Amino acid sequence: MADALSPKARALIARPVLASLATLNPDGSPQITPLWVDLDGDDVVFNTAKGRKKARNLERDPRVAVTVVDPDDQYNVVVFRGTVVDVTTEGADAHIDALAKKYLGVDSYPMRREGEVRIRVTVRTDHIAMQG
Repeated sequence: MADALSPKARALIARPVLASLATLNPDGSPQITPLWVDLDGDDVVFNTAKGRKKARNLERDPRVAVTVVDPDDQYNVVVFRGTVVDVTTEGADAHIDALAKKYLGVDSYPMRREGEVRIRVTVRTDHIAMQG
């Protein structure tokens, strides 16, 4: 059963605060990526492109860890472990545009690359730790 995010954790994730995502490389070593995150109901969602390291790692092993640290209060932190429950291209372009609005204040994601295929990743939280 998934852990539930507290209202305080939800409020932090709802802000344009950069998160750190940990995935597992083929040799089992951790790979850390800064990224934008958001919520979809009780799940955490992020966006990437097919072929990137984190996408390849998630195809092989759906376990992740994510940390979000409040830049205004370094002791307001939410850390969770979870499992990827959905990876889809459906709605992924609109999703990255919504994240660009949240994080950059622009209507369209400005860093698209020609031929890039965006994917929307949904994570179900298995364990949550909140500090602060």
